[in-house]
Amino acid sequence: MGRFVLAACVGAFVSLSGSARAQEVVGSYAAYIGEDDLYNSQGERLTEPWQVLRQDRANYHKFKIRQRGDEGDPFFSNVNNRAAMEQMVMNGSIEAAAARDILHGGATVYVTIYGHGGRGDYVDVTVVR
Repeated sequence: MGRFVLAACVGAFVSLSGSARAQEVVGSYAAYIGEDDLYNSQGERLTEPWQVLRQDRANYHKFKIRQRGDEGDPFFSNVNNRAAMEQMVMNGSIEAAAARDILHGGATVYVTIYGHGGRGDYVDVTVVR
């Protein structure tokens, strides 16, 4: 019985470590969250940090609205990848204070995109005010 439990634990560890290794950085960027990033295309105020991050990337790639400090990224140039931003933020990490700073604007965000095979699974977001 002890050997079975040990084998199961080792198997689970190998499985988990294998999936962790499959995650790689598929992109990263820095962006300044300006006033234009706080509103959607219909002029409505955004209320969630991932909405602002998504709008920032749409502004950069689709609408060519850019602030000083905005960097390009090939990953979010794709509209489908921008649509996945909410889930990627939920799967990743963002501190509560960072989320508030994004919603207020006037902050610089550093976003690292993790995934595999060109697919993004989650993002880590850091904010500097």
